[in-house]
Amino acid sequence: MATRKTPAATQKDAAATPQAAPVVGMPQLGDVNAYLTDAMQRTYLFLDTLLDRGNNYLEHLDQGTPPLLKFEHEVVLDGHDLPNPCNYALLRLQPPASMPVKPEARPVVVVDPRAGHGPGIGGFKFDSEVGMAMRAGHTVYFVTFRPEPEDGQTLLTVMDTEAMFIEEIIKRHPQCPAKPVVIGNCQAGWAMMALNARRPELFGPLMIVGAPVSYWAGSSTLNPMRYSGASLGGSWLASLTSDLGADRFDGAHLVENFEKLNPANTLWNKYYNLWAGVDTEAERFLEFERWWGGYFRMTGSEIESIVENLFVGNKLARGTMMAGDKAIDLRNITSPIVVFASWGDNITPPPQALNWIIDTWGDERAIAAAGRTIIYVLHESVGHLGIFVGGSIALKEHDQLVTSLDVIESLPPGLYEMKLEAKAGKDEQRWDQLEPGDYTVHYQHRTMEDIRKINPEGREEEEMFSTIAQWSEFNANLYKTYVRPWVRMSVTREMANAMVKMNPLRMQRQLFSDSFFMAPFIRQKAAEARAERATVPEDHPLKQLEKKMAQQITDELNQYRDRRDERTVKMTRQMFGPKGMGAWLKPHEPDAVVAHERALRELEVYREKALAHIAEGGFAEAVCRIVVSGMISIGAFERRSLRLARLLAQLPMHASVSPKTNWVQLLKDQARLTAVAPVEALNALEQLLPDTATRERALAVSAAVMMIEPTLANPRSEIIEFLIGTLGVDPQRVIGLARKLTDALEKPEAKPAPAKKPAVRKAVAKPAAAKPAAAKSAPKTAAIKKAAAKPRTAKGKATAKAA
Repeated sequence: MATRKTPAATQKDAAATPQAAPVVGMPQLGDVNAYLTDAMQRTYLFLDTLLDRGNNYLEHLDQGTPPLLKFEHEVVLDGHDLPNPCNYALLRLQPPASMPVKPEARPVVVVDPRAGHGPGIGGFKFDSEVGMAMRAGHTVYFVTFRPEPEDGQTLLTVMDTEAMFIEEIIKRHPQCPAKPVVIGNCQAGWAMMALNARRPELFGPLMIVGAPVSYWAGSSTLNPMRYSGASLGGSWLASLTSDLGADRFDGAHLVENFEKLNPANTLWNKYYNLWAGVDTEAERFLEFERWWGGYFRMTGSEIESIVENLFVGNKLARGTMMAGDKAIDLRNITSPIVVFASWGDNITPPPQALNWIIDTWGDERAIAAAGRTIIYVLHESVGHLGIFVGGSIALKEHDQLVTSLDVIESLPPGLYEMKLEAKAGKDEQRWDQLEPGDYTVHYQHRTMEDIRKINPEGREEEEMFSTIAQWSEFNANLYKTYVRPWVRMSVTREMANAMVKMNPLRMQRQLFSDSFFMAPFIRQKAAEARAERATVPEDHPLKQLEKKMAQQITDELNQYRDRRDERTVKMTRQMFGPKGMGAWLKPHEPDAVVAHERALRELEVYREKALAHIAEGGFAEAVCRIVVSGMISIGAFERRSLRLARLLAQLPMHASVSPKTNWVQLLKDQARLTAVAPVEALNALEQLLPDTATRERALAVSAAVMMIEPTLANPRSEIIEFLIGTLGVDPQRVIGLARKLTDALEKPEAKPAPAKKPAVRKAVAKPAAAKPAAAKSAPKTAAIKKAAAKPRTAKGKATAKAA
């Protein structure tokens, strides 16, 4: 008989019902209908976004594929109108009203890569290389290019055109004596290096960002892409492809190679991330795909030169790449070079960006002795494209590079690594007003050994690529002699253009647009999804299961990639190693060995010349010599120190110093001398500084520049400590003189705001203990002692003299 239960009893019985308890081992799915509704809505919005991508692609084609810049611009010069036409053009970018141009600021030129895609990556966002340069008040120019090359266009044509662009920029800024800063992204990096080597008088500092220059460098795990040329037989395939294109090489082939590097992203993650976060990711996806889907073409001559000289031949670093009848020698570059690379970049890992320094110079002393400055910056994780378009990279590294141009050009010649340290959470440093912003910067002295250490597997395997290059040249000659004539007779431009349109990368965008037969249905469902959007929380059980399955698919594709790369590496080593073709086509002598032997010969010549002038000069030369030696002893130059030196140079220092003294040039000259004769340079200070008062004054100025004048009881620089004893001066008098110099700079700023003065003094009281960079770099003192083959004996003389 039925009974009526009270609500309380019903709840009690329900709680006791066994079915209410979760079944062990059964997943809890939550609200299934809610998840399915969310997933279906995301699907329609995802497909709607892909339709937008196709429309954007077609619209971009109809517009003539203009550069995808965030800034308004005007054409300054068009390569099409030049006597030797090419498809490049020079644009002047117009800054927004919030970024006024400083007339005295030197112009900045951004050159985008021509590696399959269209131009615009350098100015893709406001927080970009272009944006940071504008924010600093520079007039920014942009080197762009059209999708189709001119008939007969070659790399040399492009190089000459780009030289004309820079000449025009210099003419347009007569009020600025400094030469333009040039930024070369990716493939444009090596192109600007080559142009700078041919026309060094046109360039200010050159920044190459994510730019491969040493193509044989790397490792089997960092960039297995370098092995692919071996499996394809070398450069002949690029020649065949361009011949099939009627003297046009389709950049979509290069893009396809990039996509093959990471099949998990190409086939899955890119689309899953859009589907999973379509409410917020659609705009970013479309913005990037608009650039990624713009495919540009080259002439056959251009791609052949690139592949034969760079990708396979690696000729630029060793100085055997030809421009006409002359070799391109990177040692001819006189302006500072800044190299920006990242460990997260699998297209241009740090070894490919930096090993050219070893192969070109052989010895860090040769860089300094020749008066050259090379700086590199390493990021820990950002990927290849993130170097150019990453907002955080722009706000940090690019911003600090642009705002450090004055220091970069003032650095003594040598090899440096630029280090950035966040100021947040640290005590205020002395002279912090000379380094505005969120970061403090110092330039650590580096050696060739430091660069060798960034090669995780060493450089021995590069010999195998020498064999591959010889094999490639053999195959290329066979193809050009016996096959090319027949291919060229068989192909017309119309046939080639039809093949280009049928490329799968183009077709997937062109077909899935509003011309797709189901597009109206997708648009309708997407509109309904937006109107009725119902999302589920991230912790929904089915949402968590979805993410887990997505990760499993990613892992499987990554494993496929790793197995594929391992097979390619293994096959290449077997075929071209010492037991394969390497026994027949012997590797050439390593470029690093050739460069080192040449450097040693040149250093002997530099040393003889330096010793002949070692005792020439006076107070100013002595100060520069002490500062250079002291900073090398510390292991780094600080950005604040070099800016402080500029202020100190405005003060009266010594009767022998003219107000027109070019301190920057003197510093560079003394650095060149110190690089080859370090101990003799220090021993000669007694002749440059004949009396005690002059010596004390010189050491005081040097201590002030190095920011160690508050106390010399335990100086950071062993060189200063050594010189105090050698020159027979009173440390307390040196401290007093140095403080007078710095007080003369500090007091004018303290008058309007007296409350700030104690804070400055407090910072002054603890610099020696608060310098982490100094502690790290202290072992670099040995750099002075081993800078030449003979200094060890000379050092003994100096020590005996001091005793």
